[in-house]
Amino acid sequence: MKCSEDEIYTTYSSREIGTEKLLKWSKLLDYDFFRIYTQHLILYSPPVKPKEKAKKKTELPVFRKNIYTREIIDFILELINTGIKTKSEIIEEYCIPKTTLYKWISKENTEFPDENET
Repeated sequence: MKCSEDEIYTTYSSREIGTEKLLKWSKLLDYDFFRIYTQHLILYSPPVKPKEKAKKKTELPVFRKNIYTREIIDFILELINTGIKTKSEIIEEYCIPKTTLYKWISKENTEFPDENET
């Protein structure tokens, strides 16, 4: 990256970093730092009202499935399992559909059976 150790520490501790520099770090460290940012945007984006959604027409493609990464699903399920948030709080705060949340919970129970089951 052609920079000194002090510059690396300064960049690491800075509050903001340019996308070009972040892309270089991502390539160098073989880690997708942009994924963290996009997951944050998905979780905390404001909800879109159905009426507004129908009015806006766009040339961009509309993606409906697989917007939640495994990390997001695990994070949400961990909040529920540890009792930090209730299911209704998750649905309201993160605007995750009720059916989607319950599918995640049912899949988790089949993937990771209780220790008491044999």
